[in-house]
Amino acid sequence: MATYLVTGANRGIGYEYCRQLQARGETVIAVCRTSSEELNQLGLQVEEGIDLTSETSVTELCDRLQDIPIDVLINNAAIAQRVTLDDMDLDSIREQFEVNAIAPLRLTHTLLPQLKAGSKIALMTSRMGSIADNTSGGSYGYRMSKVALSMAGKSLSHDLKPRGIAVAILHPGLVQTRMTNFTPSGITPEESVKGLLARIDQLTLENSGTFWHANGEVLPW
Repeated sequence: MATYLVTGANRGIGYEYCRQLQARGETVIAVCRTSSEELNQLGLQVEEGIDLTSETSVTELCDRLQDIPIDVLINNAAIAQRVTLDDMDLDSIREQFEVNAIAPLRLTHTLLPQLKAGSKIALMTSRMGSIADNTSGGSYGYRMSKVALSMAGKSLSHDLKPRGIAVAILHPGLVQTRMTNFTPSGITPEESVKGLLARIDQLTLENSGTFWHANGEVLPW
């Protein structure tokens, strides 16, 4: 049994992570701003009221955890806001950087004392953060913030390797969640998380820093 901390745990992919991890017998710490009925029904340790963009709030979370060793940190919380060339909302871009790129790095850095040799970190990025794969433009804030998160993950994979901590940079696929307006062309959260957990399970120091699709495909930067 390992201890997993999952952010953005109240719905969508984050909730599904919690559900599947609990089903296989892992200890799960579910972190979110506001819990949900579905999450509460799982009977997990839920840490709500946490704003990951706030240093004070993240420090409060660490105080609540009381130095619990964490085997796997899953940085899942994110937002997506539409920003186009014709509607260039710079405040939205800044907010997406804060939530999608800076907040996961802040949390990871703050929790480092609770990670040990053999621990793993998963960063939920996106194929939309692939420069080589960008064939449609647009989505400035989301794309730019996910590129930044992927770069943070790559740097972390190098900096943490001497400590024995591996880092996965993960794309969940196009998933039927509120973020995608439950697109009918997407896969279910269950299918996505099944693949994502397989990538995390297979993560080692040797493949640390790889940018993976949930289906196992290595994605271009």
